[in-house]
Amino acid sequence: MTALDRLPVDAIAADVRSGRRSAVQVIEDVLERLAFYDSIQPAVWISRFDAAALRAAAAKVDARVAAGEAQPLAGVPFAVKDNIDLAGLATTAACPAFSYMPMRSATVVERLIAAGAIPVGKANLDQFATGLNGTRSPYGIPRNAYNRAWVSGGSSSGSAVAVAAGLVAFALGTDTAGSGRVPAAFNHLVGFKPTRGRWSNRGLVPACRTLDCITVFAGSAGEAGLIDAIAAGFDPGDAFSRSIADTSLATYRVGIVSGEQRRWFGDIESDFLYQQALDGLDAELVEIDMAPLNEAARLLYDGPWVAERTAALRTMLDGNPDAIHPVVREIVEQGRTYSAVDVFEGSYRLAELARAAERIWADVDLLVLPTAPTSYRVAEMLAAPVALNASLGAYTNFVNLLDMAAIAVPAGSYQSGVGFGVTLMGPAGSDRALIDAANTLFPAPAPPPPLDLEGRMETVKLAVVGAHLKDMPLHWQLTSRDARFVGAAKTAPAYRLYAIADSVPPKPALVHDGDGASIALEIYELDMAAFGSFVAEVPPPLAIGTVTLEDGSLVKGFVAEPRAVTNAEDITALGGWRAYIAR
Repeated sequence: MTALDRLPVDAIAADVRSGRRSAVQVIEDVLERLAFYDSIQPAVWISRFDAAALRAAAAKVDARVAAGEAQPLAGVPFAVKDNIDLAGLATTAACPAFSYMPMRSATVVERLIAAGAIPVGKANLDQFATGLNGTRSPYGIPRNAYNRAWVSGGSSSGSAVAVAAGLVAFALGTDTAGSGRVPAAFNHLVGFKPTRGRWSNRGLVPACRTLDCITVFAGSAGEAGLIDAIAAGFDPGDAFSRSIADTSLATYRVGIVSGEQRRWFGDIESDFLYQQALDGLDAELVEIDMAPLNEAARLLYDGPWVAERTAALRTMLDGNPDAIHPVVREIVEQGRTYSAVDVFEGSYRLAELARAAERIWADVDLLVLPTAPTSYRVAEMLAAPVALNASLGAYTNFVNLLDMAAIAVPAGSYQSGVGFGVTLMGPAGSDRALIDAANTLFPAPAPPPPLDLEGRMETVKLAVVGAHLKDMPLHWQLTSRDARFVGAAKTAPAYRLYAIADSVPPKPALVHDGDGASIALEIYELDMAAFGSFVAEVPPPLAIGTVTLEDGSLVKGFVAEPRAVTNAEDITALGGWRAYIAR
């Protein structure tokens, strides 16, 4: 096996119900996939059922199908985040000292199994579901399925990677601050977060008990809708379960982030991808004021709600603090500093912000916001685990506090191969309407890039406009670094090109100018080390900056300091350096 295709929920169930395949045959395929991917990313799982147990579970499904029982998820393999109880496997919440053996599965898991789905095992996570990045587990780091140098997103890291890598057809995660949405975005998946209380939390290890939601990762909005139809429903065994009436959307007035309120933390590629997603929408776009949402988001970790995490872990914090991951412990310990007065004052302020947020729905039917403002490499996250993690929640932290439903959908790919996504959000009860909107507004997302099965080399795309073009005097500086030719292109019509005076060999200067034109260039791809050594050799007055291409995308490329145009000849009208050399 050299590749792992996604496992489609509906196709598997239809095959097993019709007899085209048996559930046992599906599980045999899954076992092969697991064995193959274990050699690539063993940290995806904390525990799994053995082959005999999985075959036995599949045989029971086949027997129920043969008996004519309704099995809408017949033979569909799924993963369970290891803060959700699954009978037969320990629940650890990624903390060995916390581990216990549940007497029964969580309500949501029981409903899925009754529908014919087959649980494969318990997926890794940021310990105690505290984190949005996926690096905070003693069981290892599940890395992004499409570029293993980058984070998978968290806390539902293993769940997202298991689906993206084709090990299971869907997976359960959880979401308090974005843990069911950020990993979906980074791994080119759909992540559905229901309204609080729509899905039962009985059998879930709490992070913030008043905010937690069990979620699903799937390959499409339709698949997420199928899972929701089975998992949702009032549960008297959960004190926070609610009977929620579904609402509908008559129109699609879409709330978006205004230009001045967009936060990318220096990642201009995210800005391009978000705008590209908006440009493709067949809907009325309305800019909203993010201020009340942003303030609500800050309450989650910079306000008394962090004390709810402290309450969930108080016994371990008091009796065995060293068993808690140091970053998680640092975060959760902060809850001890808040008083009951702080909690009430915070709740009052949240009520005011919720009222302000409600006014948004008078102008729009749903929001389409970035799922995450940027992505990070694992090494970067480990170096600055708190600050960078906080950035990932810029567009997710407020959602549960303000009682919204949300579905994250794929909306593009970073040059690294990591996924970029947007999230559709609506008020409580809009769950089914959001699923329908996702199908309508984002009906056919671009297929994801190939999985990273061999350890993808970190690369950078570089635009060259002059002496480094093919057959030009300095092209050897690229070939000697094994640069790969990506293709010819043009800049956006906002540049001027100058022939630098007295330059040996002759070189041009590319200058951004609002009255400019499109300039021909070539794009090459270099690994990170080669790119670094190349940049070190770039002489003044030239420099390497960011160049906007004709299609609006961004690449690194040659730019120039102002002194480069002194006594230089403006050759913009020629459209490129080759035309200048050939004249």
